[in-house]
Amino acid sequence: MEKVCVVGLGYIGLPTAVILASKKYKVTGVDINIEIVKKINQGITHINEPKLNEKLLKVIKNSNLKARTKPILSDVFVIAVPTPYIVEENGIHSPDTSLVLNAVKSICPFLRKGNLIIIESTCPVGTTEEVSYYIEKNTNIDLEELFISYCPERVLPGNILKELIINDRVIGGLTSHSSIKAENFYKTFCDGKLHLTNSRTAEMVKLTENAYRDTNIAFANEISMVCDKFDINARTLIELSNHHPRVNILNPGCGVGGHCIAIDPWFIASQAQDITPLIQTARKVNLNKTEWVKSKINFIIKRFKKENGYQPLVGCLGLTFKPDVEDLRESPALKIVEDLIDCKYNLTVAEPNIQTFQNIKITPYEEVINKADLIFILVSHKEFKFLRNDNKKIYNFSN
Repeated sequence: MEKVCVVGLGYIGLPTAVILASKKYKVTGVDINIEIVKKINQGITHINEPKLNEKLLKVIKNSNLKARTKPILSDVFVIAVPTPYIVEENGIHSPDTSLVLNAVKSICPFLRKGNLIIIESTCPVGTTEEVSYYIEKNTNIDLEELFISYCPERVLPGNILKELIINDRVIGGLTSHSSIKAENFYKTFCDGKLHLTNSRTAEMVKLTENAYRDTNIAFANEISMVCDKFDINARTLIELSNHHPRVNILNPGCGVGGHCIAIDPWFIASQAQDITPLIQTARKVNLNKTEWVKSKINFIIKRFKKENGYQPLVGCLGLTFKPDVEDLRESPALKIVEDLIDCKYNLTVAEPNIQTFQNIKITPYEEVINKADLIFILVSHKEFKFLRNDNKKIYNFSN
């Protein structure tokens, strides 16, 4: 039985470790957070993903998965740690690959001839090569005796376990032998097509996919603001426009969130600032849409107070970055609610997918809808679909 070490037990690493363990690999999951390690070894997930907890419990019970704070000798090493960013003075968000390099550093003492090393973390172009240089410098192993590849994930929160199996994957090895070695590994648990290329192309594929989506959303968001200026229903306009056989405009929202679309385009822009005006503008449009929504809500609240003589009870529906998930990463809805809290408004908030979050009291959505004077839909969760946009107290800014 091959041994696999998955470094990073977050939204990608933990589901990947569970799937591999269910395929009879002997899996070691590594995370520097001791509390996460303890929970996983008890069969308890720290992320809310459908069916993940029951599958985790099964592989923990049959001893195919064990969580630790440090790696062990293995045949395959999968790096699945986050890649945060640093905001520069000019507004560009530069990727911080220190977590990836720290993960590589942690496995170096356990690398042996013939090992397969796969990076799944989202990375700027050239990171896989940088990883290889680091390994060459910090081990006594010839790089020709290792197989190093990059293979980005393509999953949707709320459907991760399924999509890790069914989605196509792009595999970019430092050498063709590395690509083939990684391909043979992914064949054991992926039903999607496996497309082989080099590491730089694979790194760029991941960034390009999300920059493309960000740009399309930016167009929809910009059109929605133009429609507001001319008193046009944006959703009606987009629906009618999409009857053109070659037009497919997305729905606007209150911004863009998540750890992919809201972040990855910056990784391209940071490495090519002088030739990416479109990508940078799309990012700025989507960031500005959140600020625009904030200003619209503030205007509506102040108008209500002026017309009615009292401060309204403001209901906000949704906190997560997208519908029907519990993921709050980079959520524009959360940013809007936090801003309204700072403004000291009389606020009530509903989020069906989470129970508590820091200083925000979560109220059942039925209560928010019944009691609030003004209702702002920020995320189009399924629980809110029945609300009619023509209700004078309901304003829909959701995607």
